[in-house]
Amino acid sequence: METQCISNVELDDTTILWRNADVEQERKAALADLIEENSFKPLRALENGHQGPWHLRLSIQDGRLAMAIRDAQDNPADTIMLGLARFRRPVREYFAICDSYYKAVRRASAQEIETVDMARRATHDQATRLLLEALEDKVETDFATARRLFTLICVLHIKA
Repeated sequence: METQCISNVELDDTTILWRNADVEQERKAALADLIEENSFKPLRALENGHQGPWHLRLSIQDGRLAMAIRDAQDNPADTIMLGLARFRRPVREYFAICDSYYKAVRRASAQEIETVDMARRATHDQATRLLLEALEDKVETDFATARRLFTLICVLHIKA
């Protein structure tokens, strides 16, 4: 069994004030895809003798992203705190392009949908690279895992 992976993800629902059906679908897909296939190696937890697979709880605390990590025995292994200021603009841009995408899906031509989707993916990829930079020296992970984590970070940012 792979131990350097996330086996369970929980979002702090008290952080999330509102989600529409499109965002809820994105959340479900990101969670399912993340659990199905991911690579996650929390360096400080490993240095302290903890072993995965890992349980991850994402929340917003004092304006920062908290990634609470528990080990395979459900013991606290580490909490990684990331400032959210660097993500505000990418999250805002991602929400704007997603809104355009959802509207396009409902009434645009296939070519228009494809164009907006390409922009949405590019925005998501750029934000994923930013997350990978923020996790450097804290967590070793792959691009696909970081991409799904960014989607979940976006869900946590939703305010009414």
